[in-house]
Amino acid sequence: MQFNPGRASPLPAPLLITVAVLFSTPLWIAGAGLYQYLALEIMIWMLFALGYNLLLGTAGLPSFGHGAYFGIGAYAFGLLQHKLWANLWFDLAGAVLVAAVLGALVGLFISHRRGIYYALLTIAFGQVFWFIANKWHTVTGGEDGLLNIKRLPVELGFASLPLKSNEALFYFCLAVFAVTVALLWRLVHSPFGRVLNAIRQNETRAAFVGYHVWLYKWLAFTLSAGVAGLAGALFAMAQQSAYPNVMSLHNSGFVVMMVLIGGGLVSFWGPLIGAAVFILARDLLGAYTETWLLWYGLVFMVLVLYKPEGVAGMWQDWRMRRARAAAAARPAAPALSIQKKEA
Repeated sequence: MQFNPGRASPLPAPLLITVAVLFSTPLWIAGAGLYQYLALEIMIWMLFALGYNLLLGTAGLPSFGHGAYFGIGAYAFGLLQHKLWANLWFDLAGAVLVAAVLGALVGLFISHRRGIYYALLTIAFGQVFWFIANKWHTVTGGEDGLLNIKRLPVELGFASLPLKSNEALFYFCLAVFAVTVALLWRLVHSPFGRVLNAIRQNETRAAFVGYHVWLYKWLAFTLSAGVAGLAGALFAMAQQSAYPNVMSLHNSGFVVMMVLIGGGLVSFWGPLIGAAVFILARDLLGAYTETWLLWYGLVFMVLVLYKPEGVAGMWQDWRMRRARAAAAARPAAPALSIQKKEA
């Protein structure tokens, strides 16, 4: 089943439903035995997974070191706040820019590669960034991390909205999430997104018909790194700190698992499902056993082996079977008899 970025509504129903469900979480999440910060964390990882899926699901480029750009965004947000200017908009924009620029630099070295070589290079560069975050104590704090990152207020000129509470920060992140996802949706369904999809299906053929494949791959990696940096900056605000572990290889593996189990290869919205399933499994299964990742990994392997299209693929298959059943149950239209008039 191929991902088909055709014409798209500017405000698709899945986005409106997702925003509505997230918006309502303060009303029911405590009654479900969960907590508000969990909804905030799920939303941030949804954003990270959607940005990552611009590479894997749309362009077919496997990046296994993408957690580095998530961490770069977190560190950049904190360092800009501490060293330059403690302004929310400046620090968020700076975090996105730093992550995108570093992603662009890495893209210069890897965009001419494909397949396993591309994937291995993303791991190598990701580990370089992780090592720097661990060892550059005077800047990053080393293994202790970057602490005392403040939840800066939203400066609107005529008003200043504090974000100190989890609920206030949640609604601010929800606004950022909605705008970013809408922009990603339009990007994936634009001519640019269609070229990325052509590269995913056959890179050689895309180059043969005249597309500058290297440039499109470089742009996709840069944009994906920028979205990861935005998610990392929001995560730094949520945790009020930044640590090297968010840049680690296993953290990069988590976002790959989210995209695959959600069905990002066949649906733009798959990463939303995968992120929610992963974070909820971590908390719900983790409450019963410390080996929750083992059980989650087993479920992941079974799903990838028998249904590689993920949850979104199962949903699409169910809708197709339902449509076929409805068509089969519909009575056949009576044949029309055409009578010829006598001359």
